[in-house]
Amino acid sequence: MWRDDAYLLDMLIGAKRVVEFCADLTWDEFRQSNLHQHAIAKALENIGEAAGKVSEETRTKLSSIPWNQMIAIRHRIVHDYFRLDLLRVWDVATNGVPGLIAAIEPHIPPEQS
Repeated sequence: MWRDDAYLLDMLIGAKRVVEFCADLTWDEFRQSNLHQHAIAKALENIGEAAGKVSEETRTKLSSIPWNQMIAIRHRIVHDYFRLDLLRVWDVATNGVPGLIAAIEPHIPPEQS
């Protein structure tokens, strides 16, 4: 579907923001920084929101992307933010998101000049 390209781009932008926000950040710094916690959680929320709008056809075609996990973490952030598992957020941000970028990038159409 044509809209799926836009959602994949939204996911890629969110994922790159997560990587940017985590750059040069340690677990202890993340744990103590409300600013980083909020920024990373919001970017993960945006990824999950876009993932939830991608068509079933595209999800099937791109089966290496962890669709259900992205949507699930979005739900956790939105509906249970004040009891968020920071270690899980950190793990997803530092270990899961770089692989997500690698999985999505080849499917983003090139910019038109």
